[in-house]
Amino acid sequence: MPVVVRDGADLYWEKIGAGPALILGAGLNGSGKWWDPNRLALAERFTVYTFDQRGTGRSSKIPVASIEQMAADLVAVMDNAGLVSAHYAGHSTGGGIGVATALDFPGRLRSLLICCSTTCGDPYRQKLLGLRRRLYEQLGGEAYAQFRTLLLYPPYWINEHHQELAAEEARDSGDLGGPEVQASRLNAILAFDRRTEFHRITVPTLVLGANDDLLAPRYFSEEYVRLIPGARAHFASRGGHALTKTEADLFNRVALEFFTELTA
Repeated sequence: MPVVVRDGADLYWEKIGAGPALILGAGLNGSGKWWDPNRLALAERFTVYTFDQRGTGRSSKIPVASIEQMAADLVAVMDNAGLVSAHYAGHSTGGGIGVATALDFPGRLRSLLICCSTTCGDPYRQKLLGLRRRLYEQLGGEAYAQFRTLLLYPPYWINEHHQELAAEEARDSGDLGGPEVQASRLNAILAFDRRTEFHRITVPTLVLGANDDLLAPRYFSEEYVRLIPGARAHFASRGGHALTKTEADLFNRVALEFFTELTA
């Protein structure tokens, strides 16, 4: 079990496949298990690395200070894995971690795929995540997980996978830290706003979003494309916030095309 210790936290990571290094950063739930629908397909051409962010999964269940702290965690994982640089795909909060890494650790990322992520904690996000925080604090992990399902998945997916999602809710409530830990993660992504620095991102960047995403509406992806030099966009007609899972074949195809083009 590969684990690296940094800034008071044990950070779990793993890898599969062969080829150029590709790191996958999960969203707010923070666990590398998020990428189970994608890892095998991507590992056909890449060595795929996943990691559990501090406060989640098999890493230490301790509070998070900032997205920048988790970007430094990512670099520690890379050092532990012997990676000087790597391609990177980040979903939601993982997209922010990738952006912070590109800005604060130039040269460590070769490229950047930002999927269903946000550029700042605007009033819409403050209201939405503030309610999530209150749900966890006042009603507990089960209610938090059920509300998360409604935010992540579009109606067609919930109707087709309701039994699978019930099991996921039970599992995810165990992956999370307590209310204090999860509140710190929510606060970190709400506080993240590096828009005035996006012009410094020089690596090839693809922004992927879904038109029906409730948690990270399309306008955030459009802002990334507008502010990152040379960034390209791909928008799915449906899939919701959990696009990497609900439309896994689409995500895998788009990601493989983007990263393979850069390694050809």
